[in-house]
Amino acid sequence: MRFTVQLPTERVDRGEEFLSAAAVAEMARAAEAAGFDACFVTDHPMPGDRWLASGGHHTLDPFVALSFAAAATSTLRLHTHVLVLPYRNPFLVAKAAASLDVLSGGRLILGVASGYLESEFAALGVDFAERNELCDEAIPALRRAWGESGVALAGRHFSATGNTALPRPLQKPHPPIWVGGNSRRAIRRAVELGDGWLPFPAPPRLAGHIRTAALTSLDDLSEGLAFARQHARAIGRSQPLDVCFVPFGFELFAREPVDPGRFRARVAELEAMGVSWLAINVPCDSRAEYCEKLARLGAEYLAS
Repeated sequence: MRFTVQLPTERVDRGEEFLSAAAVAEMARAAEAAGFDACFVTDHPMPGDRWLASGGHHTLDPFVALSFAAAATSTLRLHTHVLVLPYRNPFLVAKAAASLDVLSGGRLILGVASGYLESEFAALGVDFAERNELCDEAIPALRRAWGESGVALAGRHFSATGNTALPRPLQKPHPPIWVGGNSRRAIRRAVELGDGWLPFPAPPRLAGHIRTAALTSLDDLSEGLAFARQHARAIGRSQPLDVCFVPFGFELFAREPVDPGRFRARVAELEAMGVSWLAINVPCDSRAEYCEKLARLGAEYLAS
């Protein structure tokens, strides 16, 4: 099992603690020293005020935040969890991702999804109704931009008629693309177009709000994994699919403290099911507390 931990760059309420260059560097170094394999950040460039008032969050730009984490570390992987692909032209995403992969020495994991926040789509001038189609066409466009010269490819809102983007990513054939979402469509997208799947706990009310399938138990996760394996067989996919899951009780932005014993008890069960990565959140009110908790988790679990 490998582990990715959230950098609390959504904490704009404590910007002096969490959003400075020194803070991001210190927290990323703490994650690396504790034995985490990756750190991750989220993506909300222009969220709606009603959503923010009901519990939504701000973020730093994911590529900028992760570039600061990259500069402060040497082995820690840099994970977008998740980048909303339809918000951006896919060739701009390809350029930003390749740049980060090159400058980090080949450490990017590009987690992507189709998105759900309709007010943010409107603010960015993107048709919410097209989000799945935009996501589906973006992933092949990324791969082609990273691996080909003279790209000729037309999408709904772009047309490359012989274009080339250099430099190439350092990772070959390209940085891994992990696809987020619990729905059958998201799983098919992960199996057909991606290198990994990013399911997450979602009670029915949350699932309805963010327009994905509910995932409330290990049985639900097991069903999703079985569907992924079945679909892989149906399309002839032979390469393994990474699965990165947020374990129950450790949901993103949860405020309950992480208990290492309870955390340890989850891991073997999830690994046996086919989960290869765990994504965890570490609630804290200061970066000193965050770093201390990472060190304790590393000593009590990750180093064992």
